[in-house]
Amino acid sequence: MPATIVVGTQWGDEGKGKFTDLLSKEMSMVVRYQGGHNAGHTLVVDGEKFALQLVPSGALYDHIVPVIGNGVVVDPFVLLAEIDMLTRRGVDCSKLRVSGNAHLIMPYHQQLDALYERHLGKAKLGTTKRGIGPAYADKSMRLGIRVQDLLDEMIFRKKLRASLVHTNKVLTKIFNRLPVDPDMLADKVLSECLEPLKPHIADTTDLIHEALEAGQHVLFEGAQATFLDLDHGTYPFVTSSNPTAGGACTGAGVGPRHIDRVLGIAKAYVTRVGAGPFPTELFDEDGDRLVEIGREFGTNTGRRRRPGWFDAVMLRHAVRLNSLTELAITKLDVLDTFETVKVCVAYDINGERTTKLPYHQSDVHAAVPVYEELPGWKTDLTAATERRHLPAEAEAYLQLIEERVGVPVTLASTGPGRSQYLHFSSL
Repeated sequence: MPATIVVGTQWGDEGKGKFTDLLSKEMSMVVRYQGGHNAGHTLVVDGEKFALQLVPSGALYDHIVPVIGNGVVVDPFVLLAEIDMLTRRGVDCSKLRVSGNAHLIMPYHQQLDALYERHLGKAKLGTTKRGIGPAYADKSMRLGIRVQDLLDEMIFRKKLRASLVHTNKVLTKIFNRLPVDPDMLADKVLSECLEPLKPHIADTTDLIHEALEAGQHVLFEGAQATFLDLDHGTYPFVTSSNPTAGGACTGAGVGPRHIDRVLGIAKAYVTRVGAGPFPTELFDEDGDRLVEIGREFGTNTGRRRRPGWFDAVMLRHAVRLNSLTELAITKLDVLDTFETVKVCVAYDINGERTTKLPYHQSDVHAAVPVYEELPGWKTDLTAATERRHLPAEAEAYLQLIEERVGVPVTLASTGPGRSQYLHFSSL
């Protein structure tokens, strides 16, 4: 029962979509298991760019059944707009299935997200204001509304009224905003979303297990990344779900014995969006070059990403958290013009050196990176198709990463195109 998880190992934006798309050729089903439309995947196919938010990357293949699992929070208006966009561009979305147990993001969740962030002032978290956090909060408070509730109008209206009792008190008494009319909102959602979504709603846990039991290959696709994980990330500067590999089990409804491969995606340098600690962050010309060459701006938000050198300390911790079996390194070509490249191999914290990621947030904030510097390759890698095409300096860079984190690099990206990658071992 072969199942593979693709997980980001840094702070997101590692290029997971490209390798999910690559691996999808060998899969029957691709399952998105957490997050919402705060995460974007950009794919370039035959020179055409596709920016996906909710629909799994594998949807671009006709043979794939794309699944949005129970752990995802779904804005129905965004999902329908994305389906419409893909359909207009020739992508068949008829096989897409959405878990009836996935929770819905309502317009008031987005309103609350923006209000909470504004209320935090200088202590803001850098949320995308897409309503993700408030929707997960309602889920935990048992005030959430699930996709399956759309199929029973009476239940949907009843749950929406119950949820808005709490939400309207927050809006009116804390933020001095107008209350949301539950009947008007219910009318809008049901009239605009029910019929087009109905064919896609399913018991996705059953679908996944049927595929696994039939010996089909299933790929589980995470959004965000390891250090944005609600439990294991740099809290509170994290997302509201569990992007780590374990999240695939709860977010899709499978047990760990089904998983036999966990592919970690890491950028050849590091970027972060929003607030939070970042030991290897660069504020110099090298950082500006990484942003410019790597086009480091958010797929959904357009925000400039914070750049930094590769951090092997945090990646080693990500290997542990996710039980990674292998690594894919993306954007290796972005480093083509650098005279030297650096890898953080340890932290200096208050005069003490460590190769382990500190558990205490104050130590992470105080960490000073200890670098190993290597000569750059000064060679255009974008045309490389085999490992033997790599210059010795680029090979040495990958070998250092392997040595420091303890798992092999089996794939490397050398450009944005679908075919621009190096494959070091069999899929």
